[in-house]
Amino acid sequence: MSKVIVITGASSGIGALLARRLAERSDELMLAARRSKELGQLARSCGRNTFPFTTDVTRRQDVNRLRDEALRTFDHVDVWINNAGRGITRKVMDLTDADLDEMMAVNVKSALYGMQAIMPHFMERGKGHLINVSSFLARIPHAASRSAYNASKSALNSLTANLRMDLAAEYPDINISVVMPGAVATDFAVNALYAPADAAPVSTAQSTEEVVTAIIDLIDHPRPEIYTNPEIQLEQVKQYYSDVAAFERNMRR
Repeated sequence: MSKVIVITGASSGIGALLARRLAERSDELMLAARRSKELGQLARSCGRNTFPFTTDVTRRQDVNRLRDEALRTFDHVDVWINNAGRGITRKVMDLTDADLDEMMAVNVKSALYGMQAIMPHFMERGKGHLINVSSFLARIPHAASRSAYNASKSALNSLTANLRMDLAAEYPDINISVVMPGAVATDFAVNALYAPADAAPVSTAQSTEEVVTAIIDLIDHPRPEIYTNPEIQLEQVKQYYSDVAAFERNMRR
């Protein structure tokens, strides 16, 4: 049975490929991003049940308008995916107020706006699925130069878990999930703030297809959180929390 799905950050990378794969299986989509040209092209390639809606997710009113447009178009929403995000390449001691503010606005506040926009609709229906796309870097300092990005994703994980606990008893059919990819073969690193001129996708990165496959499985089989590459990521998290000092010594070698 097809689902009505809203995806933010949909004009490229994980969001764009996720839209294509969901359209292939006849889900109905509302796609959101700032880049209207790219978003429109993607929506047309996905077919007649996919609609673009130009949105700046750092503005609460834009996110509310996105929700309203989705409900006007489809009458309901089954899944809302907060996928928009941006990275940074700057160490903690070099961060400015503006750096931290942007990371929090793009990676945390935008998702908060999405949660607060769609959750009343889910609560009224008694069901729905919220998915926040976070990062493996929220759990361990695998790339310290990502600093404020890592901190913002850690905050997103915490907000997601607390919302889930807030609603679990009264709304058991509302699913709230967090997705934690590791390095992914997209232009994310290239587009990060202060990215070096020679920045490129990590050669050992997980493919976008693999990440999208994991997210689609999460849509079909909801659970609180997933690592998109659990064989590697989960083992590293276990190592980190079992002996933080030892893990960090090994990372510095």
